[in-house]
Amino acid sequence: MRLASNAPSPQISVAILTMSDPERTFRGNMNNFIDLIRTGKEMGAFIYVATIDDLKPERKRIYGYVHHPESGMWIRQLLPLPQVIYSRIPNRKDEQQPEVQAVIRSILKKKSPALFNPYFFNKWTLYEWLDRSKATRRFIPATRKLSTPEDLAAFMGKHPTIYLKPIRGKAGTGIMKLEKGSKRDRFWCRLHLQEKEKSVTSKHYNLIQLWTQIKQETFGEEYIMQQGIPLARVDNRPFDLRVLVQKNGKGIWSLSGIGARVAGRKSITTHVPRGGYIDSPENALISVFGEEKSPQLLKKVKKSSLYLARHIERESGVPLGEMSMDLGVDSNGRIWFFEANSRPMKFDEPEIRTKSLESIVNYCLYLGKSGVRNKVKST
Repeated sequence: MRLASNAPSPQISVAILTMSDPERTFRGNMNNFIDLIRTGKEMGAFIYVATIDDLKPERKRIYGYVHHPESGMWIRQLLPLPQVIYSRIPNRKDEQQPEVQAVIRSILKKKSPALFNPYFFNKWTLYEWLDRSKATRRFIPATRKLSTPEDLAAFMGKHPTIYLKPIRGKAGTGIMKLEKGSKRDRFWCRLHLQEKEKSVTSKHYNLIQLWTQIKQETFGEEYIMQQGIPLARVDNRPFDLRVLVQKNGKGIWSLSGIGARVAGRKSITTHVPRGGYIDSPENALISVFGEEKSPQLLKKVKKSSLYLARHIERESGVPLGEMSMDLGVDSNGRIWFFEANSRPMKFDEPEIRTKSLESIVNYCLYLGKSGVRNKVKST
């Protein structure tokens, strides 16, 4: 890393916000940052990386990191305060630090710079937001907080299959599946734990035995209980749809892409690192619903995802510019909402990846040129 004092004078400047790191300058997916910086250069935006330590909203100039593709180096420079801040703080633990919270609150109170996606979502809050409206309530499976063994038993009495999910988890980590035994079974229920690309199953004969293992697995984290949905299947494997919605160059929510994720044969989730694989939504839906019904169903998925995004932003009370969603389709063609992520991971589909980068830059250009600042706009 080198220190420099001269900086370009761009039309619109954007800072990718992250955390400093003594071993590698700053944290986060550097390749992702480089892709975004390159796309910004092609589209007329100057994008650099800034850390919470260096971001001083009350100053006109701050230190940031500029990437030089010729040398591959990140050079620290004194730069103009950005007009737009794109938060990519790596994880919830970092985001909850008092100094990070103070900086974010300070920016949101100001008219400039514009900041979007300031916070991570959590599963319980998302459920509460969607449960407040009859129009969005129909998308969510029955969901409750996991608090006592009695609550768990009562919930299992209503739903023979349930999932236990960490409120602040991501990428399928920590998810458990419970299946209640039938009258012919000698055991009360099965517990499936996800381990890498397969699940490990144990049988439990009473509630106390089950609760003891669950408490050991949750490590004191907060969990929700969620009704298991009989998802449509490809080759006898359940699949869901990973949807990316982003605001465009007019500040309006739009669809950037949809991918299908098919569960691994021994996995309880559809995550690719857990043994799942990628399919196109068209292929997955046609294999279940046929060529006539599938286009209508896919259109309904697109419309629903945009409606959900607008509702989530209104309920959050903070400006958002993108989110990914996990949506399921059951065997009857009903659409279900499982998850939304305010810091979407990179999509593997090349066309979605390209569109996602362009959409971020277009939205940043819109924020920088329009004067819209740190408020939720109804779109």
